[in-house]
Amino acid sequence: MKKINYKKAGSLLKPYALITPSMIILFLFFLYPMIYMIYLSFFKWNMIGKMKFIGIKNYLEMFGNSEFWVVIKNTFSFMLLSVGISILLSLLLAAYLQKNTKINQILQSVIFAPYIISFVSISFIFLWMFEPDYGLFNYFLECIGLPPIRWLQNTNTAMISLVMVSVWKGVGYNTLIIISAIQKIPQYLFEAAQLDRSSRVKTFFKITLPMISPTMFFLVLVNIIVSLKTFETIQLMTLGGPANSTKTLVYYVYEYGFSFYKIGYASALGVVLMILIGVLTILYFKVLSKKVYYR
Repeated sequence: MKKINYKKAGSLLKPYALITPSMIILFLFFLYPMIYMIYLSFFKWNMIGKMKFIGIKNYLEMFGNSEFWVVIKNTFSFMLLSVGISILLSLLLAAYLQKNTKINQILQSVIFAPYIISFVSISFIFLWMFEPDYGLFNYFLECIGLPPIRWLQNTNTAMISLVMVSVWKGVGYNTLIIISAIQKIPQYLFEAAQLDRSSRVKTFFKITLPMISPTMFFLVLVNIIVSLKTFETIQLMTLGGPANSTKTLVYYVYEYGFSFYKIGYASALGVVLMILIGVLTILYFKVLSKKVYYR
């Protein structure tokens, strides 16, 4: 009978024992909820009565609902505006604050401060600032002779208002990450550009931007995912209004799940959101990963 080498067996099992707690947490808080959500999407259930299997009727109802397509449009509009403005503004700020001086360090701390504040607190601050009668923004407009704006009550400005909140919170984080990437670029590249009498704009697009492209790739992807999951500001500031102009897919899921108690329909919406994030991530990697320069 072959003798068992317990020492060797222990060394083989040790890696699996170490990752077991993480795998349990992954299953309980990610895989199981995801599978259960897909399961619920095929049922009609109000959290009280019995679950009734209805197949793909939730999906058919969803795709046939005109409000759903308005929500999809709002979701993409919010994503494109918030990510585009935040990344562009972060690039400009990073280019301006990249030098390691005392004043720049203070300014970096100031613009990063909103990132550590909760969305709930930020939403209440901006609710006051957007107030049509005595808000700070309308006060500034009156000072320069412009009429006040009903920021959150107007379908033309409500989405822009939410984008402003999102950009204000996230731009500091993006800026510091970009500054860190810029400071790691070898200085001899900029010295060579100066010897060639390259302009600042040309140097930025030919040297700086390619060298920080891995960082930009990461930041854009993270910002896309964060924008698709934005909920707190919508819940506290607009409730998806006015006239559904700020209702995004995440809020739509919440509304049907915890306001209308249509759990099956809300689960189907959650499946669509999960697929949307997955497809956008895959497309993003397929299209832009080849444009990234890894030195």
